[in-house]
Amino acid sequence: MQLDLNQLCELLTVLDQTGISELTLKSGEFELTVRKGIQASEPGTVAGTAAVATVVPMVTGAAASPTLVSPPAVPQNSGSSLTDSAPPVPAAVPAAAPPPVDTKWVPIISPMVGTFYRAAAPDERPFVEVGDRIGVSQTVCIIEAMKLMNEIDADEVSGQVMEILVQNGEPVEYGQVLMRINPD
Repeated sequence: MQLDLNQLCELLTVLDQTGISELTLKSGEFELTVRKGIQASEPGTVAGTAAVATVVPMVTGAAASPTLVSPPAVPQNSGSSLTDSAPPVPAAVPAAAPPPVDTKWVPIISPMVGTFYRAAAPDERPFVEVGDRIGVSQTVCIIEAMKLMNEIDADEVSGQVMEILVQNGEPVEYGQVLMRINPD
């Protein structure tokens, strides 16, 4: 597999914009692992929530130790077509603090990994909007997983939709908060 500097930078940019937390690319020449959201408490990692790339050269007959680099740097690997230097990449600006969440709001949580959809079809009206009142077991969204459309219901909660935290067509993780409901 050939991976040049521009492709690597594009890959890191796309991964940063998605909900994917880890990606591993393997080739006969190298292995590239990119992880987002690494905690500073893990030994040998970069502090904060920056992505960390680990490159493990695949050399037969010799043990290679992983090298941790921050995303702007280019992994050193003589078996690939990556160049030895990377252009400077501006540091990410920290996001503004999220608004305070009312503790009585009930989260609707994703029960699976998949793609979030607000409506049953692109030309149809969304199941719910911010400000809508919902009833117990009302369908609030769909999560597509492995080509199956899974309706997500407001289990045992009725009230007003206060926040929808995921955009239509966005990937979601297991346990991710999709929306918050102010219960009746």
